[in-house]
Amino acid sequence: MLDEEQGSTGGADGELTVPMAWLYAEYIADELLRTGDLMPPTSFEFRAGRDALALTIFLSDTDGELSGIRVVTQLETWLSLTAYDQPWQEWVRERLAELAAGAARSGGPAPDLDLAEEAWRWLQETELLAPDLNAVPGGAPVVGEDEGPKVWTPAWQLGLPLGHLAIHLF
Repeated sequence: MLDEEQGSTGGADGELTVPMAWLYAEYIADELLRTGDLMPPTSFEFRAGRDALALTIFLSDTDGELSGIRVVTQLETWLSLTAYDQPWQEWVRERLAELAAGAARSGGPAPDLDLAEEAWRWLQETELLAPDLNAVPGGAPVVGEDEGPKVWTPAWQLGLPLGHLAIHLF
């Protein structure tokens, strides 16, 4: 434990506040993506999928307790939140704002929220080069995955369907 003179650790009475809810959401997301074996775990695409899925898991936990037993029962909820026709980006913004307002009212540290906000910032600000799914090929079939038109895409737009597919494959 740190001395008061050395600085605050963010918790009450100088105790370290560990962001367990976020770390657990990230762990679940990581396991779902690894089980699906969709991308190499060292790729930026994997990180985008993990962060998008971790945000979904963390923000959908309205009771404030991510229970390991409930993971299987939450899969349908996560599938519906990450579905193509859902306004996921707006939902994330609203939930982050709600949690930030709650943290401001309590006045205590919010390390889980800080990590979630950092993940959201990365997903919005980072662009990844991905196949252009809206492009119409010019007659010739695309043989390899590296061929065809590509477009710079915000990481969340690539990570969200990746996370959704990982849940399906689980």
